Amino acid sequence: MIDYSTSMSNTSKTSQLNKFYQLSVQERRRIIQAWLETSDVLPLDQGLTVEQSDQMVENVIGTFALPFAVASNFLINGKDYLIPLVIEEPSVVAALSSAAKSFRKGGGFETSSDKPLMIGQIQVLDVPNVQEAVLRIEAHKASLLAAANDAPGSLMSRGGGAKDIEVRILEDDRVGVMLVIHLLYDTQDAMGANVVNTAVEHLGEEIESLTGGRVHLRILSNLSDHRKARAEGMIPASDLTRDEMSGEEVARAIVEAGIFAEIDPYRATTHNKGIMNGIDPVVIATGNDWRAVEAGAHAFAARSGRYSSLTQWWQDADGNLRGRIELPLAVGIVGGATRVHPTAQFALRLLGVTSAQELAEVMAAVGLAQNLGAIRALSTDGIQRGHMRLHARQLAMAAGAPPHLAAEVAAKMIAEGNIRLERAKTFVRELQERL
Repeated sequence: MIDYSTSMSNTSKTSQLNKFYQLSVQERRRIIQAWLETSDVLPLDQGLTVEQSDQMVENVIGTFALPFAVASNFLINGKDYLIPLVIEEPSVVAALSSAAKSFRKGGGFETSSDKPLMIGQIQVLDVPNVQEAVLRIEAHKASLLAAANDAPGSLMSRGGGAKDIEVRILEDDRVGVMLVIHLLYDTQDAMGANVVNTAVEHLGEEIESLTGGRVHLRILSNLSDHRKARAEGMIPASDLTRDEMSGEEVARAIVEAGIFAEIDPYRATTHNKGIMNGIDPVVIATGNDWRAVEAGAHAFAARSGRYSSLTQWWQDADGNLRGRIELPLAVGIVGGATRVHPTAQFALRLLGVTSAQELAEVMAAVGLAQNLGAIRALSTDGIQRGHMRLHARQLAMAAGAPPHLAAEVAAKMIAEGNIRLERAKTFVRELQERL
């Protein structure tokens, strides 16, 4: 067996952890300790205490645990990453690691991102003269931005704060014309919901005075389309060869699957769900708001008026496969649950990211990798073959197999080609009788 601790201490770090899945949990943890260059016990069995949880939300009666895993092989902008994932669904971690390995052979992922600008919305109703109100807001933009930066908790001293104001006019037969003011706020390394909400609430009276209207809602938008992240990469055609299909044929099949998702909202919904299978576990692991990320991603996918794919796939002149993703990713490395959840703090340490933008770019790369894993399986063997093999272990546990027998029960079902709960129960009974 490879001595990972020695190899990591003496050479450059690499996220290529060969046969990591075959190791015991303790052996994997020793590798992570070597990656982090520490001998300290990893905070992976602690989680939140009930007392901590009781301070976070209302009516607490306990805590709920999910598997914490690591995806390997990620090379992003020339830097190696191990990806923390909190997820219960089988096959995602394996698919991510495999897809990242394929992208790595093409040079890894190239990523970029926008500045962390969040949108705070102010809804104004009953405006006597909408056009005049727009002109007055534009004329007083500087004073409005200054007022927003005077609000409690402003990030202006750290280089963030209110940066611009946009004005929109919306009409509806039920409530008439409404003015919607967007405050663009640089939240630095925070997700920024609280500071943005505070800022727009602070502007309410001044907006009413300028417009003569009635300020109603003041709240951030989770369609953070000023805060997008992008990732792109190439997979050599030679790496895509499968059974009787050439690499170029597999690449073409993946492109065809991608175009299906671009033009059909029914397919795009499942396609994008697969992308979020990769992104959400990183969002959760790092203590960020996966509901906000999901809402922003799906709204962005429908920005043209038709729900479509978040990724695009094509073949280059040499027949290699290329993919690209772009989506809003409003995440932070300070504030929120990351301040109180020890495992979220550890996840950020494992990633080694130094800014919210870097974290968003990593998540974009993970989303693109997971999309490749899903549509490569769909375009070749079908999604169930690999998924059900990994699902067999869950079925074994559900059938009552203790952890030390679950692998054997799963192996029996896989060998038989009959991965069902009732069959798992039969094997569990047979093994228990034998023991």
